[in-house]
Amino acid sequence: MTKTTKAARTMTGTGPTLSTRALNRATLDRQLLLRRSPLSVMAAVEHLAGLQAQEVKPPYYALAARLGGFTPEDLAGPLADRAVVRIVTLRSTIHLHTADDSLTLRPLVQPARDREVNLFRKGLAGVDLDRLAGLARDLVEAEPRTMKQLREALSAEWPDADPQSLAVAARCKLPLVQVTPRGLWGRSAQVALTTVEHWLDRPAGQAASPDAAVLRYLAAFGPASVKDIQTWSGLTRMRAAFERLRPQLLTFRDENGVELFDLPDAPRPDPDTPAPPRFLPEFDNLLLSHADRTRVIPPANRGRTWQANTFYCPLLVDGFLAGVWRILGDALVIEPFTEFSKEQRAEILEEGERMLRVLHSEAAYDIRFGTVIS
Repeated sequence: MTKTTKAARTMTGTGPTLSTRALNRATLDRQLLLRRSPLSVMAAVEHLAGLQAQEVKPPYYALAARLGGFTPEDLAGPLADRAVVRIVTLRSTIHLHTADDSLTLRPLVQPARDREVNLFRKGLAGVDLDRLAGLARDLVEAEPRTMKQLREALSAEWPDADPQSLAVAARCKLPLVQVTPRGLWGRSAQVALTTVEHWLDRPAGQAASPDAAVLRYLAAFGPASVKDIQTWSGLTRMRAAFERLRPQLLTFRDENGVELFDLPDAPRPDPDTPAPPRFLPEFDNLLLSHADRTRVIPPANRGRTWQANTFYCPLLVDGFLAGVWRILGDALVIEPFTEFSKEQRAEILEEGERMLRVLHSEAAYDIRFGTVIS
């Protein structure tokens, strides 16, 4: 059993309390962000239970920050071979999953997708959703379709319904994957969809059990609360799974007294463990997978990775969100939220240079620090 670190103090009758910094280091370790991991791309994607993949590039940046020796081809190859896929799963967003996980995690979160359809019921008046799902399946399995093509075909069947609502309902009812070459590094392609079963030429698996999902979530994001996993998954009523698992889990409290659960043998490093800078992509799951995000996002920096409809890539310094970054023309531009020390700036520059070598070796880029964002 992993020993409780010096950051934990015993509270009578409640179990040890983990400081925010202790939670930060534990989560970073499981997210492969304290040190680069020797894991393969496939093993890392499986361990992390998927990567945010709303756009093409974020999974590549996410893995470059986490894996030693990573190259874009290490992910593009499995995508082209259909060993990993891009599919709507957690929180109704597109995630990169292993083929096996896509066939079991999507059925697990299907109740959340069914609830999502209800948000569009006004535009779906008179639409038989089972018939819609069957027709949409026939269409996309005959050949991959764009959302525009899907809207047009479904609108021909239900001309009085809202076209966008029809397409969203199809996406919710069916496990649709974005087919390649979309998603391949250095390639551009329109989004085209088919079902995951058709793409993989395999039937959907039995839905992962809530208990199994809890154990995987804790391995990648713990220690965590019931609300945390519900935020990550979009599912509700997960308390029962934790109660079934309670005898085999450890329990802690955060600094607000919220009960946290964890795997006995999962790493909980000393909170003083160094955490190197990391350039993460927009929407990285590290920042989105807990109800209480203060383990990574200081309260003063909450909401600072987006403005209006623009989302920025987060920069971690000492394990916490400390700025944003973007590639602008021929420069990697870093916009800090606070003044960095001379040592921190040197470490950030080194990490930035490494990221550029891995993902943008075809051209020369400057690295520039912008003014501190107040």
